Amino acid sequence: MSDWRLLITRALPGADTQACELRRLGYHAAVLPLVAIEPLAETPEQQAQLSQLGTYRALLVVSQPAARLLLARLAATGRRPPAEPVFAVGAGTAAVLQEQGIDALWPASGEDSEALLAMPALHARLARSAGRVLIVRGQGGREVLAKGLHSHGASVDYLELYRRACPALEGAALLQRIQAERLNALVVSSGQGFEHLRAVAAEHWPALARLALFVPSERVAGLAKAAGARHVFVCAGAGTAALAERLAVSAAP
Repeated sequence: MSDWRLLITRALPGADTQACELRRLGYHAAVLPLVAIEPLAETPEQQAQLSQLGTYRALLVVSQPAARLLLARLAATGRRPPAEPVFAVGAGTAAVLQEQGIDALWPASGEDSEALLAMPALHARLARSAGRVLIVRGQGGREVLAKGLHSHGASVDYLELYRRACPALEGAALLQRIQAERLNALVVSSGQGFEHLRAVAAEHWPALARLALFVPSERVAGLAKAAGARHVFVCAGAGTAALAERLAVSAAP
């Protein structure tokens, strides 16, 4: 058993899945979601986008919640998924799509916007013609991805299916959970997840800032360090494989 004792803070059901995978690898992993996924009501514009998926040059799905909600929308209305492979930000997102028979491609290395933009298959798709690209996501985010797509001559539409809410949780309860299970590391899966951690911790943040913090990108690491986090470990994405790879080469306190 590893000396790392982790608190997984991403939204359900991904948090439970990641914790189970980490336990199989020999890590103690507790779950306390600090991000709640709230589906958004479907708008007429979104209905039009879903009915015209086949007209987009490429469809990019940038999170597991986005993949699940896209599948639910398609199933509820009897619409067909796109014929060409969908581009997913990582293996976890691709797996959600593949479980429902949708062909999905994802970066061989990395699970972020930069890795997605570097995919040769995406370059080849965009090279056929400029066309429109649809990014399936939650509210906000992925501006780097949109900017990169624009540089390839593509126009970008967004299909926003959910918002990320901060659950009602007291900072004292968060700290007590960490102390009770002798946890020595926190795991966040996004910039917004880190902001929720800060918001929940409130006056207890200085105590939590002394713990190891595993983050999915340099951008989130910058947010954490600016807020006073002392021991920040950058993973190559938010997936379990990226986290496990970083844990394996990082000494536990």
